[in-house]
Amino acid sequence: MRKVRFAKSCIYHIYNRGVEKRDIFLNDSDRWRFLQALLLFNREKSPFNLLWKLEQEHKGRMNFRILKEFLERNSKQKTPLVRIMADCLMPNHYHLVVEELAEGGITKFMHKLGTGYTMYFNKKYHRVGGLFQGTFKAVQVDTDEYLQNLLVYVNVINPGELIEPNLKEEGVKDVERIMQFAESYSWSTHLEYLGERDSPIIDKGVAHSLFADPAKYKDFVENALTTRKINTIEHLMLE
Repeated sequence: MRKVRFAKSCIYHIYNRGVEKRDIFLNDSDRWRFLQALLLFNREKSPFNLLWKLEQEHKGRMNFRILKEFLERNSKQKTPLVRIMADCLMPNHYHLVVEELAEGGITKFMHKLGTGYTMYFNKKYHRVGGLFQGTFKAVQVDTDEYLQNLLVYVNVINPGELIEPNLKEEGVKDVERIMQFAESYSWSTHLEYLGERDSPIIDKGVAHSLFADPAKYKDFVENALTTRKINTIEHLMLE
């Protein structure tokens, strides 16, 4: 039984990884498929044929502008189940920061996301069985400080581990290098919070007021990396 009970207007850190720690994203097309699912499944009625139609129309070409225009043309139902405030896709796991908007919204959304992506992955790579390591994990985000540090973790620490694998245990060795790498990493929402990209998936919600100025966000990230404040969030050591 899940320890966390979801409630409307509450924010949660949601994460999961591949079964046996296997990679769940093998290339950019897999990552785009997951992002497309984040966008198109975030509503009460989200027919799976929208994903098929999107793929048929664009034949592998994908960016956030195409996603936004497709949604405007094809989706009449605009009421989301959750507010997706941040995301990060890593080779064998993902992180989401979401706020529940509709009663039962997180449960409905995550069921569609997990089922849909597993079906896609298994068909593409000729496999059977579960793709993820059990049910997704969830932790409630109950303070502004927690949310601020969580965004640093999701947006920057995760990508940073690709170039500094012991970053969590030993701290950041080169803050400038980690910052530059995070800005070049397309699969987190760091660029959204820097004000350099506008994803139709993301709605910052209360995080917008916490980081209304991209420069202040960047300063906060650099300070968190330098002081290792991120280590105060113990459950983030999952991976």
